[in-house]
Amino acid sequence: MKKKLWIGAATAAVVAAGTFGAVSANASAPAAAPAVAMKKDAASDNLQQSTHLTIEAATEAAQATLEAAEKENQRVSVAVVDRNGNTIVTLRGDGAGPQSYESAVKKAFTAVSWNAPTSELVKRLETAPNLKDIPGTLFLGGGAPVQVKGAPIAGIGVAGAPSGDLDEKFARAGVASLDN
Repeated sequence: MKKKLWIGAATAAVVAAGTFGAVSANASAPAAAPAVAMKKDAASDNLQQSTHLTIEAATEAAQATLEAAEKENQRVSVAVVDRNGNTIVTLRGDGAGPQSYESAVKKAFTAVSWNAPTSELVKRLETAPNLKDIPGTLFLGGGAPVQVKGAPIAGIGVAGAPSGDLDEKFARAGVASLDN
């Protein structure tokens, strides 16, 4: 009885350690940690200030993304999420497929969560395939983070073009529109 209990406990410990190690080793930010777009509030040590897109900026970025896709006759949906993954704005282009709306939101969430384009994150699945099991994520090309001082403040996701490369090209156009 003691032998079965010991074997069961050892097996559970190995599985838990392997799962934790794979997720923590691969879900972390690549190489250098980005600067934080957050600072302590001068009035209180219990508060922090963080950088967020306005609804106007998020809408303009989504519109620029949709226009980039339309210039190439692509029918896509666009989503912009804030640093916490909450949807700020979504646009479903004329003729975009029904699956594109939810996919765009998930790509935006994934990009901001890891502060990396989703095409880069797809490569991480080779060493940690369980990353794809994290709720709300979608590891396909088409998501791009919006950064301030290297820190993620939003994500733009695009879905509906024939390839993730095109989706991501359009998402990057939305990010670039914020620099103007």
